[in-house]
Amino acid sequence: MKNQRFQLSKKILLGLVVVFFSAFWLNQNAVAKNGIPDSFAELAAKQAHVAVNISTTKTIKTIRRFSPFQSKEFKDFFGDEFFRHFFGQTPEQEMKQRSLGSGVVVSGDGYILTNNHVVADADEILVTLSDKKQYKANIIGRDPKSDLALIKIKTENTIPAARLGNSDKLMVGDWVVAIGNPFGLGSTVTAGIVSAKGRVIGAGPYDNFIQTDASINPGNSGGPLFNLDGEVIGINTAIVAPSGGNVGIGFAIPINMAKSVMTQLKERGKVIRGWLGVSIQVVTQEIKEKFGLKTEEGALIGEVTKDSPADKGGLKRGDVIISFDGKRVKTMNVLPAMVAETPVGKKVEIIIIRKGKEKRLTVKIGELKEETRMAATIPEIEESFGLSVQELTPELAESLSLKGEKGVIISGVKNGSPASDAGLQRGDLIQEIEHEPIENLSDYKRIMKVSSSKKQILIVIKHRGHSRYVVLKREKK
Repeated sequence: MKNQRFQLSKKILLGLVVVFFSAFWLNQNAVAKNGIPDSFAELAAKQAHVAVNISTTKTIKTIRRFSPFQSKEFKDFFGDEFFRHFFGQTPEQEMKQRSLGSGVVVSGDGYILTNNHVVADADEILVTLSDKKQYKANIIGRDPKSDLALIKIKTENTIPAARLGNSDKLMVGDWVVAIGNPFGLGSTVTAGIVSAKGRVIGAGPYDNFIQTDASINPGNSGGPLFNLDGEVIGINTAIVAPSGGNVGIGFAIPINMAKSVMTQLKERGKVIRGWLGVSIQVVTQEIKEKFGLKTEEGALIGEVTKDSPADKGGLKRGDVIISFDGKRVKTMNVLPAMVAETPVGKKVEIIIIRKGKEKRLTVKIGELKEETRMAATIPEIEESFGLSVQELTPELAESLSLKGEKGVIISGVKNGSPASDAGLQRGDLIQEIEHEPIENLSDYKRIMKVSSSKKQILIVIKHRGHSRYVVLKREKK
């Protein structure tokens, strides 16, 4: 009898355990399936103190002239002295321009990361912490190319600092929380998801933004974007706002990029970037077909700068870079940031596809230097594909900063033509057609004649100092 009761009790206990764990599993599964946190209150309470409000003051000097004659013709005819003598000029006036932004504390001794555009050219920077205490801040370093800046305040005590996460692990659809100072309202918390990664919005040469629908408004710039673990995975930077407010499209700089920039700003006050010495372009469907590639991944080299690290390392025009320093190059847009973040002097392995075959090269990264190019316009001579070209004379080469180059110059592009659709412009230099080098107008005519039966041709052009491949589709008759 006792044995029967023991067995019954054992079965009841086992049943209760099964029910308990089943309920627990179903609850966890429901949460995972639903994917919506019950609340962001705990995260907000713990992390709001690392987000700071930044207010800046900038002095603008203005001169106002009192004149009834405002047209350019009057001013050009009479001159500035005439108006100053008869109508006078107010003394130079100073105006105080104030703006608001946000930042994130990155170390307990007072270093704060924010956007460059928040503090650029500011005469005074005031930082307000979560405890409402205000401090004057000094700029440690700024980097306009990435729109990041590092500032510092002096505090007697150690202040709470943010935990920086790994933005590479972020996935589209992940929950994120933004904390900042929108419209000067003070610490404000908003939540949303990651809408996209690797967004290019034309903000600079290293565009690689996290897109989110977490509400970001003017004043949020420079503030932190958190994951659900309370780690900063982005610095809120820009919005798409046709109406001036949030429409559900905001952008943040990935924290992995920000870490690299921040370290250099702290150590030397500026950013030194790696340099490869190539101009690259997107591998389009047309390029893929022309080069016989299996996918549209990678970055196509349109030009290799002479005596650059790429040139010395054996890279050539037409190579498709698919891996850089052990990292996969999924799209052209990710490569510039990869190269820029590589230490100068480091030897990296680059995997390319050349004429359909995979090849591994080792390149020693150089230091990026700034350079400028000039362009000019030239007369028109009609040719095919809605394109007009002319010989590259020494005079044209000098005026277009093309000294030492060979090819023919595009002198005109017909609206709505294949050349126009392909983005060709007046002043571009045609260097190759169907992998054949073009040295002069005679080469151009000969190769165009040979290619006359092809529905589309592959050409190489140099545009504003950089070469790239273009597929020209023949106009349908």
